[in-house]
Amino acid sequence: MLATVHSCVLVGLEARRVEVQADSGNGKPTFHLVGLAATSVKEARERVRSAIKNSGLDFPRARLTVNLAPAEMRKQGSGLDLPIAVAIALAEIGKPGPARTAFLGELALDGAIRHVDGVLVAARCLRKAGIERFFVPAVDASEAALIDGLEVIPCTHLKQVVAHLLGEDSIPPQPFTKAILEFSNGALEHDLGEVHGQEEARRAIEVAAAGGHHLLLTGPPGAGKTMLAACVPGILGPLDLGEAFEVAQVRSLLGDLLPGRPLDWTRPFRAPHHGVSMAGLIGGGTGLALPGEISRANHGVLFLDELAEFQAPVLQALRQPLETGRVTITRSGGSVTYPARFTLVAATNPCPCGWLGDSARTCRCTPAVVDAYQRRLSGPLLDRIDLQVGVRRVPLAELASEPRGEASATVQERVLAARTRQLDRQGCLNAQLKPRRLREVARLEPGSRHTLERWSEQKGLTARGFHRAWRVARTAADLEGAEVIGDRHVLEALGYRLHDVAA
Repeated sequence: MLATVHSCVLVGLEARRVEVQADSGNGKPTFHLVGLAATSVKEARERVRSAIKNSGLDFPRARLTVNLAPAEMRKQGSGLDLPIAVAIALAEIGKPGPARTAFLGELALDGAIRHVDGVLVAARCLRKAGIERFFVPAVDASEAALIDGLEVIPCTHLKQVVAHLLGEDSIPPQPFTKAILEFSNGALEHDLGEVHGQEEARRAIEVAAAGGHHLLLTGPPGAGKTMLAACVPGILGPLDLGEAFEVAQVRSLLGDLLPGRPLDWTRPFRAPHHGVSMAGLIGGGTGLALPGEISRANHGVLFLDELAEFQAPVLQALRQPLETGRVTITRSGGSVTYPARFTLVAATNPCPCGWLGDSARTCRCTPAVVDAYQRRLSGPLLDRIDLQVGVRRVPLAELASEPRGEASATVQERVLAARTRQLDRQGCLNAQLKPRRLREVARLEPGSRHTLERWSEQKGLTARGFHRAWRVARTAADLEGAEVIGDRHVLEALGYRLHDVAA
């Protein structure tokens, strides 16, 4: 008897449908698994055999062939355990597979159904392909239930699934997971109100957060660069529904979603060590590449401390994602594209000893050493960073007094108002504006246009640097609620490019 059930395999943030066909016929008792299965899928034969027997079900005592179609597509992962077992069980009792229904899950030897990664991605793609009912591990049911119009059946044991399909014992479907925006009223771990001095850096952080611009902080050790960067999440607003869903898909693929809480409204903040590999930062791995830190930081902040200590090839690999907001990685298993729309906040010392230009301590580095250290940050990379700010040490007497700066909550109000203004006007943040759209929505006064053009020409700004300074000026105007970009907004934006010109 032949039985066919549906499942899928993940290819990045997409899923490809797989037909699992089980045929039990006359012949010597053997178990053949065909259809270009990877090692992880071939191992399913032993798991499935033990799970079926230990669930009290009959395993075929004849020639058994399981085909994974289409045959030319490579299948990998343990999520095909459940559909293979269901197809075999239905073939043994002579019952066809259910229509418009898919199965996904890993089996334990006792028949228990375990977690698999990427259930949210699979549910979205299967629903788009016309699947109406989806059997998934109970621990993953809440993320699958985020998809509207898909009936999600939470499964704990293979015997329970077969009983449901035979109409003997029905499994209640998982209720639709409602997206409820949750605000955190707790105290921030890092608040701008605790930062002493650093008015220029504080302003740069506010502009970067308001417009989604990239930021580089340069200064001696202990000046507060890391603390300033850690304050950025506290002035960003929560994710909206579309952003939270996109973040959840990446986390689902990596197995990072919390059970019962698939949506998190807090913007990601990732801070990898400077020893991270290219695969760790950009994404990679054998077969099909997995997301790296830049995709984990999607719609959030990627903080790279000690920027000049990162491997040069790793830093150069950031250039395309910084420009496009996505990354395409090709490995032996194929090409995958992941989102990478993050705000880069980086920090670095001016030289290896860190004291170049400091008022209290003398730099021990030779000019050649300083030059070699600063050249680790290439011109094309720096050209993609909108705001580059020097951070100076704070006088010790000021550190002993109470800080006088604004708290993060106050700054956040201005940032959220500016971001709302941008989204209402153009549907995206200023940092994402293309040149044509920039000319339409970022009108310059005659004087400010002359200032931007003249200064850019004299200092040799690139076309990219010119447009990025223009976008920063638009953000400065949005923070003030100004409709037209004034001369002061342009001068502020150009001031953030001084380090770029020096480099």
